[in-house]
Amino acid sequence: MVQSAKTHSERPGSGSPVPGRAWLMLALATIGFAVNFWAWALLSPLGPRFKDTLDLTSFQQSLLVAVPVVVGSLGRIPVGALTDRFGGRMMFPIVSAATIVPVLYLGLAGHDSFAALLVGGFFLGIGGTAFAVGVPLVNAWFPPERRGLAIGVFGVGMGGTAISALTTVKLVDAQSMSTPFLITAAVLAVYAATAALLLRDAPGRTVPTQPLARRLGATLKLRITWQASALYAVAFGGYVAFSVYLPTYLKTGYSLSQADAANRMAGFVLLAVAMRPVGGWLSDRLGPVRVLAGALGVVVAGALVQSFTPGLVPLGTVAFLAMAAALGAGSGATFALVALQTPANQVGSVTGVVGAAGGLGGFLPPLVMGSLYGEYGTYAAGLALLAVVAAAALAFTLTGVRGATDGDGGRGPRPGRRRGQHSTAHTTA
Repeated sequence: MVQSAKTHSERPGSGSPVPGRAWLMLALATIGFAVNFWAWALLSPLGPRFKDTLDLTSFQQSLLVAVPVVVGSLGRIPVGALTDRFGGRMMFPIVSAATIVPVLYLGLAGHDSFAALLVGGFFLGIGGTAFAVGVPLVNAWFPPERRGLAIGVFGVGMGGTAISALTTVKLVDAQSMSTPFLITAAVLAVYAATAALLLRDAPGRTVPTQPLARRLGATLKLRITWQASALYAVAFGGYVAFSVYLPTYLKTGYSLSQADAANRMAGFVLLAVAMRPVGGWLSDRLGPVRVLAGALGVVVAGALVQSFTPGLVPLGTVAFLAMAAALGAGSGATFALVALQTPANQVGSVTGVVGAAGGLGGFLPPLVMGSLYGEYGTYAAGLALLAVVAAAALAFTLTGVRGATDGDGGRGPRPGRRRGQHSTAHTTA
């Protein structure tokens, strides 16, 4: 922390006060992130119900909840580039308004067949791109020494998935299948209008002049892009996978009711969300490599324990909550590493690619879990595979990634790096 503070104090503008408007923009961006993620996660809690009513196979159910994830993840790359060009003031209302269309379609007409659900889920992925809008918007409003806190607070908006988990099934049971979709569409509409009226880009925002292809090409040449993408695919990908598949797992593996499974998934999500800024905060003090190593070690242990399908109380619950905390902290530490190793003028582009990799990391596990359960009638193999992947990520962190940070655990800039090349953003979302 001492080293980090010293580095920041040497930069122009260090210690500059944060204007009140910056906090307002942070609040608006966080709310927008949460609302769009709420919409993005609407299908997950209803997966078991659609399986029963439409007679879906385990693989079909997994595909249904995974499609919005992969679309929202890949969409972050172009949406992030468009945000660099047009600003969050324009892109947040557009993304929010565009997400209303698939939400209304699914609620009013698109929930009666598997094909219709896939089409609606594909376009529902638009809501998942809000991450790529909020990061550059918030980042530009805050001075370097405050960006860690700001982006950490913004990252809490991913808890919108918990809103969906806690409310969707209850609203369907109390009213109708259309109710949660109509409510979400109304909230999106209110937010889009509010953002259009109040949201502003930071003064002096630099608009990129290079073509998109050239900017992406330069980003893909950076070693940190691939290192962080691999780690985020495991950390955030694991979180996404559990957040969309945990209701199905708990209902099938432990015979829980749909509502009980959704509530437990919400607890998993909330703990992971709370630990993301904690992971970034710890990274400032201990270094992101150490935090990543500790988090991945916990995931390995938790997945191994759960592969034996222990009783849900207490061992299974402890294993899942430990993994939730570790995946959240690991996600925060990954972006602290991005901030440390990325040239300042490429942080946004690297964030888009790494964010996409994280979302894609959540696409395959539900499909694998569904396929393995359909084949063997148990989730043990899928959880054992998660332990193996996390162990490989841990080994990579302790070798290749630690080497890239010159053995300091990722607590300071690499020797020889010009000050102008050092990233000025600690992102934890």
